[in-house]
Amino acid sequence: MKKKLNILLILSALILVPLYFWWQQALKPVKPQDSSLITFTVSQGESVRTIADRLEDEDLIRSTVAFFLKARFTNLGQNIQAGDFILSPSMDLNTLSESLQHGTNDIRITIPEGWRNEEIAMKISGEFGLPESEFLKVAKEGFMFPDTYRLPKETTPTEIGAMFLANFDKKIKTLDLGLMERKNLSLNDLVTIASMVEREAKLHEDRPLIAGVILNRLGIGMKLDIDATIQYALGFQNEQKSWWKKDLTIVDLDIDSPYNTYKVAGLPPTPIANPGLAAIRAVLEAPDTDYLYYIADGTGKSHFASDLEGHNRNISAYLNK
Repeated sequence: MKKKLNILLILSALILVPLYFWWQQALKPVKPQDSSLITFTVSQGESVRTIADRLEDEDLIRSTVAFFLKARFTNLGQNIQAGDFILSPSMDLNTLSESLQHGTNDIRITIPEGWRNEEIAMKISGEFGLPESEFLKVAKEGFMFPDTYRLPKETTPTEIGAMFLANFDKKIKTLDLGLMERKNLSLNDLVTIASMVEREAKLHEDRPLIAGVILNRLGIGMKLDIDATIQYALGFQNEQKSWWKKDLTIVDLDIDSPYNTYKVAGLPPTPIANPGLAAIRAVLEAPDTDYLYYIADGTGKSHFASDLEGHNRNISAYLNK
């Protein structure tokens, strides 16, 4: 009898000890040093198994089995709330589980494509009561990905900036970045050109061709002559209450700024706005043409030319009516 008991104890130990260590590992954060924030949405009526699978897919938990067991044998399964939650790979399983059991009290903000950082800072300041300067300290022009975000009221400017950057990293990976290398562009070059395309193109179908003009000009060392870079350099216009001045003048085109692409060849020092995915894709997929000029008519439609003579004809045909 004693021998059987000893065998039973040994077998139990052989099973329980590995399970204990597996459980301790499953409780740990996936990435302890990664403090990035991820918006995770739980749908009304969604099953625990589906939630667990998605959490693992997002690298937020180490094991779907561990999450499912915790939900099964604690109150977690009954208390998970529907809604949007701000989670992080640095959260351990207990912390993350606790977060999912509390209703969210988030602020929903939408950042349009083509806004510059100051416009985003004004929006955040109005919604969260945070100083614009605090967000601008952490904002990186061009990489604050325009999207709709749900953020807790207590989110800090640093956390907001980190979430925008993380979203950019996530979205940019959906594109064929091999095209960027084939065009001899760095990521900063790509985003800078996309920011100009975002501000210049009025119609979606014109974006790739405008991107092509910019690439062609860069290829031959020709100044870009992009109006949007002048608008960026001029900054906020009190009379128009806008960061983008309308109806530029000859004096405006002479502004002393590294962003003045009428005077300085090459790309501006940084992106001039935060482009959306479509504008970035337009640069990557810009067709090979010999276009060096474009103008937009009264409807916003762009017209392209390969030489100055053709450009002047377009001006006469579409602008000087």
